[in-house]
Amino acid sequence: MTTPAPTALQRPDGSPLRILVVDDEQMLTDLLSMALKMEGWEVRSAASGFEALSLAREFEPDAMVLDIMMPDLDGMSVLQRLRQSGDDVPVLFLTAKDSVGDRVAGLTAGGDDYVTKPFSLEEVVARLRGLMRRAGTATAGGADPVLRVGDLTLNEDSHEIERGGTSIELTATEFELLRYLMRNQRRVVSKAQILDRVWNYDFGGRSSVVELYISYLRKKIDAGREPLIHTVRGVGYMIKAPQ
Repeated sequence: MTTPAPTALQRPDGSPLRILVVDDEQMLTDLLSMALKMEGWEVRSAASGFEALSLAREFEPDAMVLDIMMPDLDGMSVLQRLRQSGDDVPVLFLTAKDSVGDRVAGLTAGGDDYVTKPFSLEEVVARLRGLMRRAGTATAGGADPVLRVGDLTLNEDSHEIERGGTSIELTATEFELLRYLMRNQRRVVSKAQILDRVWNYDFGGRSSVVELYISYLRKKIDAGREPLIHTVRGVGYMIKAPQ
């Protein structure tokens, strides 16, 4: 079984989602804008912090991609002013900095997620989709929210999980881990990828947290049943339906 294509997201009223891209590198904003428009979203861009604040008031975006290092007003200051004005728009920080301290600083300042340069356009789109789903600003436009692997189902809207018709209770972190595995079914994902996508920042090599949560999932998903979650030694983990 192949992974289903991501469902098209839109505003609850059916109109296109609005994304504001803020970066002083013109080529980068052009590439990001092109990728986001291909999702069917409405995109505006700003090349400075002050321009971003002005556009945010006028455009009222559903999410913002915000570079931290800018010549006039840095991304942290932009975010601080947005939050002080009562604007809780989800913010995905974009920066060349790649230390745990920088990531924590961005998240504790009120940012919602963090991507470091260089990055893939696919990753930025995926992160934005996740941000807007969690914030409740995006819906799937009537598309099926259910992910399936064999007799295991996960409803992304209701957060209900069943295997073979039996309901399974998961914690929020277990749910995000299972969803990530199911969105990448039959594809091996590394511990580093899981840490980055599920926990959103680097644990400094503490891959044991992934092993721990994989064991939690196995006890709830696979116990007494044919296993769906598999370890690929030296590489990572994969979920797949029995042959």
